[in-house]
Amino acid sequence: MSLWGIINHASNANILINSILSYLECLGKIFYSQSYILNLVNEVLKLYEYLFSIINFNLLPATEELNLYQLSLPLMKNNLSRIRADRRIGPHNKIVLDIIFGSLLGDGHAERRIVGNGTRVTFYQEGVHVSYLLWLHSLFYELGYCSSNVPGIQTRLGSKGIVRKIIRFRTWTFSSFNWIHDLWYINGVKVIPSNIGDFLTPLALAIWIMDDGGKVNQGLKLSTNSYTYSECLFLVKVLYDNFNLKASVQSAGVSEQYIIYIWKESMPLLREIVLPYVHSSMKYKLIN
Repeated sequence: MSLWGIINHASNANILINSILSYLECLGKIFYSQSYILNLVNEVLKLYEYLFSIINFNLLPATEELNLYQLSLPLMKNNLSRIRADRRIGPHNKIVLDIIFGSLLGDGHAERRIVGNGTRVTFYQEGVHVSYLLWLHSLFYELGYCSSNVPGIQTRLGSKGIVRKIIRFRTWTFSSFNWIHDLWYINGVKVIPSNIGDFLTPLALAIWIMDDGGKVNQGLKLSTNSYTYSECLFLVKVLYDNFNLKASVQSAGVSEQYIIYIWKESMPLLREIVLPYVHSSMKYKLIN
């Protein structure tokens, strides 16, 4: 039976989802053993179009108890490491893109690689936030975007000879991530994409805060030191346009460096928007 035959004959949602997953698992085995790539791609493209027409992905909370099958179709993670970057194709699910864009606003980094002609994304945190980073790694592994190797804490010599502890992991290299790199980097310098408003969802905002947010008095700051003043003003506008959050650009205390400060009066609304997506270890940034 074809994929659309499964959809038409499913008597309820649970049967539909389980049937689709079983179908794609079988199709994936065919793909990896006999390279029927066009069949797989066409079926998955049609399925994503159908699912996105009936599911609001922004309503799915990102908690430690994530039901991963609600978030994405699996990418056959056990085989993906053996696939060339230019054959690791989308469509990428909205949850993954939200997390990538939210992290790129913060500490994340997209690297365009010559070998493989693709892009990989690095997620980075200080060692004190190890549980958050491991949660992200587990999510990306279960969705088939990275290795199963659990990232470990590394040491790095910082300024003034201070030893810093960091933890990070990288996604696989995808040629279908190249458009993300092209949006975010000009001549190797990270910039704010002009269409960032299209990608700044509640989940992306939560990731941005977990990456680069900090509690300041009764408000919250976002460390946007690497962005220009005009870029910070633009982000303030996007926060208001997308979420009705009031914020302002302030000096970071260093020449030509700025932070975004979300006002005290917007904090109740901010909590309502992002807390369902915030990892338990990061809630201290938002709760009084």
